[in-house]
Amino acid sequence: MAQRSRLRGPPDDRTPAELLTFGVVNLDKPPGPSSHQISGWLRDAVNETLSERDAGVSIDNAAHAGTLDPKVTGCLPVMLGEATRLAQVFLEGSKEYISVLECHAPVPADAESVIAEFEGPIYQKPPRKSAVSRRLRVREIYDLEVLETDERRLLLRIRCESGTYVRKLCHDLGLALGTGGHMGHLRRSATSPFDDTDLYNAHEFLDALAFWLEDDDPEPLSEIVDPAERILGGIPSVTIAENAAREVANGAPVYAPGVLEIDAGVSTGDLVACYTPNGAAVCLGEYVGKPDAERGTVVSLERVLV
Repeated sequence: MAQRSRLRGPPDDRTPAELLTFGVVNLDKPPGPSSHQISGWLRDAVNETLSERDAGVSIDNAAHAGTLDPKVTGCLPVMLGEATRLAQVFLEGSKEYISVLECHAPVPADAESVIAEFEGPIYQKPPRKSAVSRRLRVREIYDLEVLETDERRLLLRIRCESGTYVRKLCHDLGLALGTGGHMGHLRRSATSPFDDTDLYNAHEFLDALAFWLEDDDPEPLSEIVDPAERILGGIPSVTIAENAAREVANGAPVYAPGVLEIDAGVSTGDLVACYTPNGAAVCLGEYVGKPDAERGTVVSLERVLV
């Protein structure tokens, strides 16, 4: 007899073990360790706790959303367990940074107007130490605001396309200002759909694990670890029937008869997230059908989450 696929329950009703194997922590990264080191520490702490609780599960991996250099602080969502399959979603969203531009001479009087010229598409070549090929590419600067001005410093808020190099942007701003310049302190304040309004540090996460392990108190953990569905907040949704979700779990695409509801405005080629009626994520895929279709494939699979 074929094994019956297990679907997840509603996101708000999950146990601590379920959150830790398909969840996300909106972590406030400190200066010093690398993003990879922090993800590894959280993975090891989760597995140790699950083992001590005799939960019968463990996680193979934890992954961060967008690498931050060791000295950089701020918003670093860390995906736990099967939530790592959703990493591609963060490539779709925007980023926001607060940065200090260190000018090499006094800030000119027209600094704000010069900096405003950098809003919109800009050309960037990744720095020599980057992990990607150094090819010229276009990145969008959605908003560039001067928050404060000092004699030789500018405090900037930068909202930009994923993959923008802020260090390179600061270098180019210094050239445009005629002073020369480099990036000073940098903090990421948002990586869509997460921002810095509900950050938790690693110590708070470890304390929450200890409360669950030693005091059987899951409340702090439930507050800090979000269901992985939060990652999909900005992705159009398709609701499918449970029997269709079980077929998806076995590798089938989403066919029209299994579709219950589609977000308005979804277009062919869009990345969509499919859910069961209780709000549990089933898969990520490309929308290839039509809203009124009665047959055929509606969503082709990219990532199966059950």
